[in-house]
Amino acid sequence: MSLTTARQDRPELQKAMQETVDSGFTGVQLRVHDERGVWVGSAGLRKLGESAEPPADGRVRIGSNTKTFTATLVLQLVAEGKIGLDIPADDYLPGFGLDRRITVRMLLQHTSGVFNFTGEYYDDGTFAPGIPATTAGREWVDNRFKTYRPQDLVRLALSKPARFEPGTDWSYSNTNYVLARLLAEKVTGRSLAEEMQRLILGPLGLSDTVVPDTSPEIPEPHAHAYYRYEDAGRQKTVDVTRQNPSWISTGGDMISTTQDLHTFISALMSGKLLPAPLLAEMREPHPKAGYGLGVFVQDVGENGGTVITHNGGMAGHAALMYSTPDGSTTLTAALNYVDDAALSMAEAFQKATQRLVKEVFGRGVPSRVS
Repeated sequence: MSLTTARQDRPELQKAMQETVDSGFTGVQLRVHDERGVWVGSAGLRKLGESAEPPADGRVRIGSNTKTFTATLVLQLVAEGKIGLDIPADDYLPGFGLDRRITVRMLLQHTSGVFNFTGEYYDDGTFAPGIPATTAGREWVDNRFKTYRPQDLVRLALSKPARFEPGTDWSYSNTNYVLARLLAEKVTGRSLAEEMQRLILGPLGLSDTVVPDTSPEIPEPHAHAYYRYEDAGRQKTVDVTRQNPSWISTGGDMISTTQDLHTFISALMSGKLLPAPLLAEMREPHPKAGYGLGVFVQDVGENGGTVITHNGGMAGHAALMYSTPDGSTTLTAALNYVDDAALSMAEAFQKATQRLVKEVFGRGVPSRVS
């Protein structure tokens, strides 16, 4: 189906996509697979100062969608008998002095209480900084090609007070997923990228999905990502498409496309990657946030039933990934925008997500930025 034909067939999707651009995003790539077929489109700009639209299936830094890939990989290692979900993580990673009460499951579900190395937002409105992440303005820009070792990110987090006693609460922490990466590497003796290729990317043919580690490159074609910061009292906007993603590590470093995200989430939900009991555990939501093991489980209002999802933002790039529990209907999207220390696009991101999901899955969708 050509792009033009697709747009004529689904004007409501084209409208929702254009409204997303109008709300402040530089560009959008959208892919929908449902009972009406496949719809693919893009709107906005590939790059500021140019007129070309984003590529319809360009590569994008997928941010926290990386967590769904990582959780799936860890659960595959559980299925292989290499990891126990309810074993203390310290058994696998004895060098960090982890609280013995923290299990592998708690890492995947964000119930460990471990400090978030990119910074911790507390309920009283205070913020405790970690590394110079995208909340740090010029300091992040100046450090965006620096290499961070995952072990150092973990050690920084463990030097800070835990947010709560393990297993007693829920709080989103990138540190959990860096620990999951290190754990997978420890038990297999191979890099996460090698294991991802063996267990997920290779079997599914996800040739456009990359685990970049420290490489700043993003393969063409792709839209551009931007970051705005204050320098000597003046606002500056820089192209941050190239950056060393080791600052976020497995919290959000992967690169993919809307096509590969569709293939992945559809295969995962339809039972092609995990045994049924482990898939059921993955989709068992924590009561506080609706988070399972690497996925959010959300109700889609009156008509839509349940969707399984993860979204992610990564310094001017973002990705959406939604699926029905059987994998038959999916929405995947890539967004490019101008990020900043105040995360000023967060509200627009939430509204855009609600708008797109409402068109595909139903009415009254609650959305989460992650």
